[in-house]
Amino acid sequence: MKAEIVTIGDEILIGQIVDTNSQWLGQRLNQIGISVYQITSIQDEKAHIIKALAEAMANVDIIILTGGLGPTKDDLTKLTLAEYFQDTLVRNTDIEAHIKKLFARIKYRYTAMDMEQAMLPSKAKILRNDLGTASGMWFEHGTKVIVSLPGVPNEMKGLMKTWVLPGLQSAFQLPFVLHRTIHTFGMGESRVAHRLEQWEDALPDYLKLAYLPSYGRVRLRLSARGENLEMLEAGLKSEISRLKELIEDIYVGEEDETSLALSVNRLLRAHHQTLSLAESCTGGDISKKLTTEPGASQFLKGGVVAYNAEIKKKFLHVPEAMINKFTVVSAEVAREMAVQCQKRFETDYAIATTGNAGPTIDDTDKTVGVVFIAIASPKGVSVKEFFFGKPREKVIERASMKALELLRKEILKNNKNSLSD
Repeated sequence: MKAEIVTIGDEILIGQIVDTNSQWLGQRLNQIGISVYQITSIQDEKAHIIKALAEAMANVDIIILTGGLGPTKDDLTKLTLAEYFQDTLVRNTDIEAHIKKLFARIKYRYTAMDMEQAMLPSKAKILRNDLGTASGMWFEHGTKVIVSLPGVPNEMKGLMKTWVLPGLQSAFQLPFVLHRTIHTFGMGESRVAHRLEQWEDALPDYLKLAYLPSYGRVRLRLSARGENLEMLEAGLKSEISRLKELIEDIYVGEEDETSLALSVNRLLRAHHQTLSLAESCTGGDISKKLTTEPGASQFLKGGVVAYNAEIKKKFLHVPEAMINKFTVVSAEVAREMAVQCQKRFETDYAIATTGNAGPTIDDTDKTVGVVFIAIASPKGVSVKEFFFGKPREKVIERASMKALELLRKEILKNNKNSLSD
């Protein structure tokens, strides 16, 4: 069973907003056994919508459209769909009452323009939107299903969960689809693939492995697809166990919610240990990643973004003579930043980063992309030099992820006879 997602709106095409709807829809459709054949973004223009519909009808079984359902003149999706299916708009009294109730709750005046939201195609199954005024619409054309949803993310998601996903599961005989995602850090995609080559080649036909690389990590998604749920569950469980044995040294956790920051979070809380940060080239990015996860206040005492040499000297007490001799981008300065941060915040661990994110190198002798990362622990300080290349965003992201990876390894090494994550 194949689907196409069509997003409607100039705001997507000109980059004014990011299309997160398609990502969410793709995930949810996949979870119920529907493959997304294509994602298309188009203008809110009648000829363009009709062309996209005709092309999608020739390729897929299900079409999900989002956007273009507002009450203003530039929202043409509803009128275009009525024309495409040779339908007319009629006043839906149930939806009109629903909209009036919504407006009364927030004390908004109900206008003639708002009344247009209750004018809906007579041939469509109307999907009431409990979070807004734009109703969803479900059309059936032969064996095809076409669903039109508002582009506002929370409204679209509400309609999908309440009406569309259950409706698709009832309308079609769908296979079972199961996923397990393993997170690894510290090894590149090609090296991981080489290690897993024999195991991957021996996987049964109903199991597929996907490599999902990003800065500093590779996610391994093992997917099972078929009609026999018990067989899929048993096969997936068995192969995941074998996979973990093969990647034990780089394994971090399972499923998409297990980020490197969350793994560090759990480890520090489990061992009742604390952390502080002295960030230069990463500019607070490590702190941001750690504080995004709940429970950070239990281990993260604080930190300093010591972007300027004067701040390194004043707040972290890095000797001026050291900076003059080695420059701020050096192993010596990174080490001193970590040691002083650990002392100042009285923490078990401290991370320090200093490097050239670019595009200039300022008063240093290191090229753009060079970063030094220091980890201070209860058992000493380690410093490593890395080259992360260009551009600036890549350097910052890779340095932040590598710092968390090094910290995680240090925590595990220092607590190997204690609890683990």
